[in-house]
Amino acid sequence: MEERPETELISIPATPRGVSTPEIQTPTGQRSPRPASKEAKSSTAWTPTSFISPRFLSPIGTPMKRVLINMKSYLEEVGHLTKLNPQDAWLPITESRNGNAHYAAFHNLNAGVGFQALVLPVAFAFLGWSWGILSLTIAYCWQLYTLWVLVQLHEAVPGKRYNRYVELAQAAFGERLGVWLALFPTVYLSAGTATALILIGGETMKLFFQIVCGPLCTSNPLSTVEWYLVFTSLCIVLSQLPNLNSIAGLSLVGAVTAITYSTMVWVLSVSQPRPPTISYEPISLPSSTAAVFSVLNALGIVAFAFRGHNLALEIQATMPSTFKHPAHVPMWRGAKVAYFFIALCLFPVAIGGFWAYGNLMPSGGILNALYAFHIHDIPRGLLAMAFLLVVFNCLSSFQIYSMPVFDSFEAGYTSRTNRPCSIWVRSGFRVFYGFVSFFIGVALPFLSSLAGLLGGLTLPVTFAYPCFMWVLIKKPTKYSFNWYFNWILGWLGIAFSLAFSIGGVWSMVNSGLKLKFFKPN
Repeated sequence: MEERPETELISIPATPRGVSTPEIQTPTGQRSPRPASKEAKSSTAWTPTSFISPRFLSPIGTPMKRVLINMKSYLEEVGHLTKLNPQDAWLPITESRNGNAHYAAFHNLNAGVGFQALVLPVAFAFLGWSWGILSLTIAYCWQLYTLWVLVQLHEAVPGKRYNRYVELAQAAFGERLGVWLALFPTVYLSAGTATALILIGGETMKLFFQIVCGPLCTSNPLSTVEWYLVFTSLCIVLSQLPNLNSIAGLSLVGAVTAITYSTMVWVLSVSQPRPPTISYEPISLPSSTAAVFSVLNALGIVAFAFRGHNLALEIQATMPSTFKHPAHVPMWRGAKVAYFFIALCLFPVAIGGFWAYGNLMPSGGILNALYAFHIHDIPRGLLAMAFLLVVFNCLSSFQIYSMPVFDSFEAGYTSRTNRPCSIWVRSGFRVFYGFVSFFIGVALPFLSSLAGLLGGLTLPVTFAYPCFMWVLIKKPTKYSFNWYFNWILGWLGIAFSLAFSIGGVWSMVNSGLKLKFFKPN
């Protein structure tokens, strides 16, 4: 095929079923298909092949009919003209488009379950049984709907794939406003979560070492900061995998370990005798103002448990897409499987943890409670296994949450140099990012105690912005149920974001309500 200018609109010919779509050789040797993309349309909508119907073909002779049928297959495969951006083949998120429903399930599960699930019983200690279960159920259903919205909006405009959350926000809110609204929360959910994972992972490695070694290795143990450095070094080594599809195996490891340790901690907790002074009444506070703010902070913790929407479009961007086989089909299939398992992790941890410890739940969550109340009742091997699984999950989660940051670094480099990153430049970016995250974690060791506050600040990414973007891009009939439903959900999300953020700030000001995942010795 002859070369064409970058800005020219070209159509990609159909390929026989089972044959891969046209590809571009990437800097890392991956084969990156460059398929056309199109949002699947309903059967009643007009398509380029609408006129080729059985009634139209019936009076036509066999040779002409064969030509028209072949043309129909071609048009269904191509669907529309697609503008190809060569830079996409150089960036980690879009470098490889060989993803499938299995990869989508692994990535969504790895991004959706993590250390934030372990502190859900803390929220129940302030909310009680009824409000705790109700808020967790509503949040789960709400975020599942907004995930479906993002999956559908990935190819909302013919010939355009929104491969990143900020790109979709710019299409909905405008170039400048979209960046202002979406950049901070998505950057925190990527870079901030990665920093928090270094803190959690390093501290968990230290506890694992103490459990396994016991009194034999206490002569000159590593400090907490040194454990942070060990964990960061492991993260940097794993981060050398080139693109999002290449870490599918790590995401599978992260998904399996998350399911395993979530199940282990609640099963071990409910299998042990409950503390004699346990109570299921919400924690009493000295004033009604304190009670209101503590409830808001607890709801922020529930909101923080549902993260990963900032990665939904990026995960879908790794899949090939044509008019006949749009990417949203395997993406949604994988997401449904992932969120089924996410529910099996979050609800038992929250309910089982609160049943086992009630309002005696430490502010660090169920893993800290298990360590504090049953250190002598549970075999050391089981405790060590639980901590080791947490470490593996943090290592895997670091990779998927850091990938958008790597993509931004390389996008800036390729746009200035008009060439792909070499292996050394790419490795340099990732080493730099890993150690910057390490130094931030050392300088701000209380970052992991901001779950309620940061759950409120980043809540719009999951609960509000997708609803607004659906109305602004899809443009449903004004004053219809769909129009009212999305506007109401969007503004409720903004209101909850403000309220939960205020509750998070209040909880940080009051030292007795600070949330800490682990307390280093």
